[in-house]
Amino acid sequence: MASHLHTQSRFGMACLLAQVLAHGAGAQVSSALSASTRWDASEAAADAALPSMSFSDASRREQRAPASAAGSIRPRFSTDDRGRQVVSFEIPEGTSLYGTGENAGPLLRNGRVVEAWNTDAYGYREETRSLYQSHPWVLAVRADGTAFGVLADTTWRCEIDLSDGIRFAAEGPAYPVLVYEGATPEEVLKKLASDIGTIELPPLWALGYHQCRYSYYPEARVREIASSFRAKRIPCDVIWFDIDYMRGYRVFTFDSSHFPDPGALNADLHASGFRTIWMIDPGVKAEPGYSVFDSGSAGDHWVKRADGSVYNGEVWPGQCVFPDYTRPETMAWWAGLYKDFMAMGIDGVWNDMNEPAVFNVPSKTMPEDNVHRGGALLSEGPHARYHNVYGMLMAKGTLQGIRDANPEKRPFVLTRANYIGGHRYAATWTGDNAAEWYDLENSIPMILNLGLSGQPFSGPDIGGFIGNGDGQQFARWMGIGSLLPFSRGHTGKGNRDKEPWAYDANVERSCRLALERRYRLIPYLYTLFEESSRNGLPVARPAFFADPADPALRSEDDSFLLGESLLVVAKVTPLGDRMPVMPRGIWRPININDGATDADLPDLYLKGGSILPLGPIEQYVDERPLDPLTLYVSLDEGGTATGELYEDGGDGYGYREGKYLRTKYVATREGDSVRVRIGATSGAMPRQVRSVVVRVIRDDGSEAHAIGRDGETIVVDLAGGR
Repeated sequence: MASHLHTQSRFGMACLLAQVLAHGAGAQVSSALSASTRWDASEAAADAALPSMSFSDASRREQRAPASAAGSIRPRFSTDDRGRQVVSFEIPEGTSLYGTGENAGPLLRNGRVVEAWNTDAYGYREETRSLYQSHPWVLAVRADGTAFGVLADTTWRCEIDLSDGIRFAAEGPAYPVLVYEGATPEEVLKKLASDIGTIELPPLWALGYHQCRYSYYPEARVREIASSFRAKRIPCDVIWFDIDYMRGYRVFTFDSSHFPDPGALNADLHASGFRTIWMIDPGVKAEPGYSVFDSGSAGDHWVKRADGSVYNGEVWPGQCVFPDYTRPETMAWWAGLYKDFMAMGIDGVWNDMNEPAVFNVPSKTMPEDNVHRGGALLSEGPHARYHNVYGMLMAKGTLQGIRDANPEKRPFVLTRANYIGGHRYAATWTGDNAAEWYDLENSIPMILNLGLSGQPFSGPDIGGFIGNGDGQQFARWMGIGSLLPFSRGHTGKGNRDKEPWAYDANVERSCRLALERRYRLIPYLYTLFEESSRNGLPVARPAFFADPADPALRSEDDSFLLGESLLVVAKVTPLGDRMPVMPRGIWRPININDGATDADLPDLYLKGGSILPLGPIEQYVDERPLDPLTLYVSLDEGGTATGELYEDGGDGYGYREGKYLRTKYVATREGDSVRVRIGATSGAMPRQVRSVVVRVIRDDGSEAHAIGRDGETIVVDLAGGR
């Protein structure tokens, strides 16, 4: 059918007529949004389009204006023989495709077919078409390094076929597609973020290492795990609690035989520098007398069947009912449940099973004709429409509940199920992977493609959730996972222990070194997270970001960048014998473990022209002030380098009122010396009095160093210190 874009301007129809006359009666007509070009299948389709669930402000998608040019990326609209709404794009020769959110397999997505349909995908493999999250989004990088992205703004089940160009085929009504153009992939992602939003700046402790398993109980086992981390001097910030803390898997309850006083336990863990995160699922046990069920029933908060009766489905507690998060009243009720829960000293919440997963049915979820009643901007609709956003809406309600309970603290939510734009509410992990070399290797491209789809805060279950693995594999996985944005060890019930010390002394040493590296990098990682909270760029980035026009880097996923300065080259096979493609230019090897080495840990390279800020080794993130601050310097061809450090209180919202400190450090070579100074600052937070250690990496990998005070010019003698 003919395709064009709707405009509400009084001049819109005149523009539309002019473009139709110019391009022919069947030509597609575009309209401009602030960051993208919107296309619809017809004027009627534009008028009838469902509200955007991906945009941070749904009204922005409706602020259409006549476009002066349609751009080079133009869709074709059609309907296939299954009645699906199809939108397809031809792509230029040499174009590489990425994104599509959470999917198994390599970084480069050309030739792949996946489905946006949130699925409980236990033990997924490369051929698994749908996982736990849905991101109907494709990032395309042309041969010359310029880029564009396409967002199919539909929540319905959607096939993404990249076998011949880009093709979306979605159930449900016609939907808009948004096209984002940019000179670089970074520019495209920034434009996407201007529409779908960015993450909130997380609390600093969330960047530390997290230890989890299904499940740590009773209380004595939790205390043993915590004390072992401290006794063995292995850094860790967070202990996690899976469903066995609950009374019969009833959400918002505690099993008094295993956890007689969770408030006291949390207080003791806090005193040792730990935070705690506790799981909450959506399924509420259908049991009269259980307070959550009773209050939810009194408020009529449950998802209904097509016949209007309350839907029941089996999950961990047995027969359950499920909150209808499309209703504002239900969201408010759900958020209110967290007040007493968080009062136990809980620091964060883990939303699991929220695809939603349902046991003992072929679909693994509730019927697609179940009814969500909606409210406010969301109209009543079938589960087929709201399935992919169920987990996102749950996470949104959870976030609100945590924020209401602790308004002075930054909330932390982790969700298994999500939809594009859901990064605004929660971090994520890659679900039930396995202790296999394939899954270890798969971790990197999965995190990278999530980052290229708007979700910068993600990581895998380090060590694999399913099965046992072996010591070498675990050491390798810790080496990689400790450098990904979200770093959490986790394993399933019945598996061997997988704490960093659970294998042997050599593996324990590897894990300690890996986590010490992460904690030294916390100042840099926090700076990257703050940047992401402003512009949407990923924390972990593909190697091709270093040179988007280099075809050799397009499929490289054994290595990745942290920000634009630090290259991580991992060993993802048992022999560690694959040679990754290195970006062109200056990349100097760097050792941030005080000279200690370990063959199982990734190699690190610092880009020429960069200054990398590091902190001291800590057992948890706020154990001590950032003193000394270490600046690693890698000069470019012209003998200069720059780098940025962002600091604030680590929690709370003072930074929104200017209580932060952003420092740009500048290094310049003058003969046989390098002078390092502050080039620019912003923010009202006072600079602390501290030592600064400057380490300049020479071309042969050796270092020259000097010590001074922050705020003063520090001079490093390149001829000395060998």
